[in-house]
Amino acid sequence: MEFFSTNNWFYAWILIPLMIFFARVTDVSIGTVRIILVSKGKKKIAAFLGFIEVSIWLLAISQVMQHINNIACFLAYGLGFGTGNIVGIIIEEKIALGLQAVQFITRNTLDFLPMTLRDGGFGATVIKATGAKGEVNIIISVVPRKDVKKIIELARQVDPSVFVSLQDIRSINSGYFPLRDPLFSWRRIIKKK
Repeated sequence: MEFFSTNNWFYAWILIPLMIFFARVTDVSIGTVRIILVSKGKKKIAAFLGFIEVSIWLLAISQVMQHINNIACFLAYGLGFGTGNIVGIIIEEKIALGLQAVQFITRNTLDFLPMTLRDGGFGATVIKATGAKGEVNIIISVVPRKDVKKIIELARQVDPSVFVSLQDIRSINSGYFPLRDPLFSWRRIIKKK
């Protein structure tokens, strides 16, 4: 058991700082996702993630305090915090929770863009408006965040100069949403074959 003694150089200068680093990456990543869930009104899962986040943080800070004279522990703590922010954002982007309102403003006043969006499986509400250079169409579509790139690419195929604005949606009550296959459906599995 001499390996785990506080006098062991590898343990004190490598293993403990690595544990602190990975604990911070984990707790800050969880915290980033938790904050996003709070903003979307997901109380129960945010509370559960908060419990895990603080438990891991306590573990990390206790190790820093036990090794207060070890600069590697301080560096690991800070680097873990910074890295955890990046990892948390990447995780959140991958799971793409929630809905976004995508607004397209186009000088093309024909209904070709809304029809293309609808044919692509998206809802499209058109508002006639006047811009600085004349009449414009404002087309609004509420989509799952995972579909934002897809709808923007579709719109840019029709009008490469379309102005795009995104807005997070916390909740919706009613409206037209095209039917989509659930994440795990038999139709989706069959289509892949």
